[in-house]
Amino acid sequence: MRLLVTGGCGFLGSNFVRHVLEHYRSALVTNVDALTYAGNLSNVAELAEQHAGRYEFFQADIASAFHLDVLFKKHRYYAVINFAAESHVDRSIDSPQNFIHTNILGSNILLDAARAHGVQRFVQISTAKVYGPAQGEAPFSEDQIPCPTSPYAASKASADMLALTAWKTYGLEVQVLRPSNVYGPYQHPEKLLPHLITRFLNQQPVQLYGDGMNTRQWIHVHDVSLAIMTTLLEGKPGALYNVNESEPISNLDLAKQIGSILQVSPDLIEFTPDHPANDRRSSISNARIQSDLGWKPIFPLEEGLKQTVDWYTANRSWWEASQHTTTRP
Repeated sequence: MRLLVTGGCGFLGSNFVRHVLEHYRSALVTNVDALTYAGNLSNVAELAEQHAGRYEFFQADIASAFHLDVLFKKHRYYAVINFAAESHVDRSIDSPQNFIHTNILGSNILLDAARAHGVQRFVQISTAKVYGPAQGEAPFSEDQIPCPTSPYAASKASADMLALTAWKTYGLEVQVLRPSNVYGPYQHPEKLLPHLITRFLNQQPVQLYGDGMNTRQWIHVHDVSLAIMTTLLEGKPGALYNVNESEPISNLDLAKQIGSILQVSPDLIEFTPDHPANDRRSSISNARIQSDLGWKPIFPLEEGLKQTVDWYTANRSWWEASQHTTTRP
């Protein structure tokens, strides 16, 4: 089974590539990444040596039809797993163009290339942010019509529609996964959870938007990798699945929980003006993927947070070398 993984040097993609190579000995992985600020070769630095003959890397933009054509002619791929995306809400508000380029145009060109070269399956990695803010207590199911509130979320919703259309119109076996907020090793320090951990480790103030009471659900990146492979191997074409583990938790409570693990004072928590249209509450149901495919998350939030804190504590050189920004997720 040969897989083409796009965005495989980013947080989600690199963890997925590692998961596949470690747990599926017959799998061959081609990793394609444009190496923008969030794509980090150090995330996959040792894989070519550890998995010689099973792993290869190419630098390319998925919006380049020429480079994709060259790549698809090199191998016959069973499936494409598309992680390639601009993914930071604040950055999308400041400059939507890059998000339109990669998330919409790039996804469409990649879908066309996969179809033209006989790829059987295409897994589109989306986000729960496409649904917009939760209304009431009931979590969103996959039947909810997307109502995005940021250019990032709108671009991902657009890519989802293009992907599902490729199944309905052309017969490409597309599947779409929408995870809640993902966390774990190798996540860029501008994201909320690594921001909390790395600032607390340096005894520096952490900043939360508004009053810190915006609530999110979380899922460990290992559980997302499991969900992707389960869907790829057992899911039906045209399937759309939410992927989640935790109940909604406020950003303030999350910060306090991280601070407690690291035994730092909650006085380091500060508040900054909120960004436009920040969803107050996000909540999705993963009942469908559990019912249809039997997938269940392994990492409870408390255990996953402790494991993630341990990773960032042990890998200070990695996150210190990564690009730091003043933006927040």
